[in-house]
Amino acid sequence: MDNLDRTRRRFAVALAAMAGFVDAVGFLSADGYFVSFMSGNTTRLGVALGTDPWRAAMPALLLVGFVGGVTLGALVALKAGTMRKPAVLALVFAGLLVAALARVAGSQGAMLAGLVMAMGALNNTFLRDGAVAVGLTYMTGALVKLGQGVARQIAGHPGGGEWQLWARLWAGLLAGAVLGAFCQDRLPFGCLWIATAWAAIMAGIALRLPGEA
Repeated sequence: MDNLDRTRRRFAVALAAMAGFVDAVGFLSADGYFVSFMSGNTTRLGVALGTDPWRAAMPALLLVGFVGGVTLGALVALKAGTMRKPAVLALVFAGLLVAALARVAGSQGAMLAGLVMAMGALNNTFLRDGAVAVGLTYMTGALVKLGQGVARQIAGHPGGGEWQLWARLWAGLLAGAVLGAFCQDRLPFGCLWIATAWAAIMAGIALRLPGEA
């Protein structure tokens, strides 16, 4: 976040909010499993394997789907060059569209597949030297950097104020999750269309971002 200009920082927060929205919808639709937070699914996989292996299929499939989404998104990013951001977000849009259509058709499996693959692909939006520069669907790293930044500011070291950037990213995901839960509770058949439209808007904004970063 500290290497991004103000426009891209705001863009990253908006994308994190979208991820929070989608993860909240997925969490409420999939018996407490996640479509973007794979640390939680890994813990649930371990618990299932240690107590009731028959329940391990769901977290295992979600983990595989997420990695598949990351892989597909990375391939798109490599092929797209300077058009990486809009190309990756077009892929995210396609995954969310599949999920929205699957919900209408009553296919929960296809819905979750679309959601988890879209969230995996999303993490290819901000790359530096081929590696993820800003994780948009998970906040553990952001909170670690937030805490380190607070420590630097308390100690009077340079760059201490950068913790605020990571706080905004975390707050974006949290706000999106609140909105996602609200919409899933009150508009269960409309919330994924909101997410799909959100992704389309983000892809359109990405086309207008100057340069590449």
